[in-house]
Amino acid sequence: MNERRLGVFGGSFDPVHVAHVALARVALHTLKLDTLHWMPTGDAWQKRRTLTEAAHRVAMLELATRDQPRFHIDEREIRRNGPTYTLDTMQALRAAHPAARWFIVIGQDQYARLHTWHRWRELLPLATWAVAGRAGDEPRAPAEVAAVPHDVQPLPLPPIALSATDIRARIARGEGIDGLVPPAVAAYIERNHLYRS
Repeated sequence: MNERRLGVFGGSFDPVHVAHVALARVALHTLKLDTLHWMPTGDAWQKRRTLTEAAHRVAMLELATRDQPRFHIDEREIRRNGPTYTLDTMQALRAAHPAARWFIVIGQDQYARLHTWHRWRELLPLATWAVAGRAGDEPRAPAEVAAVPHDVQPLPLPPIALSATDIRARIARGEGIDGLVPPAVAAYIERNHLYRS
């Protein structure tokens, strides 16, 4: 029986945008994943701002991912009390699927800060780190992380200059976001008056 290949793609997704969806699709194809778990953050201990209500972020993810049956929205982090740590999430996922091969999908910016994550040395060996950067660029780990053996796989992704911070700022200024988020997500944001100043 073939080993199941499962991915985890975490983030605040506040809001989910087209670069998130592009990266998820690249991961699904490149890593030959059976399922990609989209993991919206609960209590994001490294973020200073308050996240939008989890129900809204999950609803937007459902709209953005509804056309891909191998995408799964996993709500375990938003249901967990206290700070959200990737180590806890991966330990729970590995316990639930002990025979699977796991991949954690992140961008190069997150990989460069991996040494700031909670108990990152324990987390490193729990999955292959699928790192998205400019096509052709090898993932670059900080010295502390590079010194610890772990599996890394580059994800080729054309550069997309887009961030949720910028999208929220555009909405607050009354500017349009066509093409920056999936159309159904844009309609949801408008209908629910999200990110207004």
